[in-house]
Amino acid sequence: MKYLVVGLGNPGKEYEETRHNIGFKVVDEIAKELGATFSLDKAAFRAEAKFKGRTIVLIKPITFMNLSGKAVNYWLQAEKIDLKNLLVITDDIALPFGKLRMKGKGSDGGHNGLKDIQAVLKTVDYTRLRFGVGNDFSKGRQADYVLGEWSKDEQLALPERIQTATEFIKSFSFVGLDMTMTAWNGR
Repeated sequence: MKYLVVGLGNPGKEYEETRHNIGFKVVDEIAKELGATFSLDKAAFRAEAKFKGRTIVLIKPITFMNLSGKAVNYWLQAEKIDLKNLLVITDDIALPFGKLRMKGKGSDGGHNGLKDIQAVLKTVDYTRLRFGVGNDFSKGRQADYVLGEWSKDEQLALPERIQTATEFIKSFSFVGLDMTMTAWNGR
């Protein structure tokens, strides 16, 4: 069994510590935990890891957030991975900071990365792990907020929340979507 786990974010040092790049942070952590190393490949940084007999292909698209669909589609095809084994990790302003929620399908919720993936794949039927970043911004300041850096309190809580996100990934690849949602959603 092979899985494609996509962390959404923007390439470049200036985006590294922003809320919008939580997907990159989560896949970096799971790669480290599973002993995988990223290298630059077609439209993404790519790493491959094994977990309980499963192959997990990790990617961090370098296409910038708004064009994530191109990289996701390329790697699904190149690795011959079924859509049901795709997991996209993204920031979500509709969830409080640190709240994690996995869903098997759904709308893009106004997220440009998800919007592009759905446009390219022509479906909303793929699994996403939404990582809450909160919505502590004034009207019209959403872009500044998600492209802003974490607060001091958030930085202190991030390692544990990122670790929990890696547990979602391992569970998804081993026991599947339904059992992972039952066991992990709300944590």
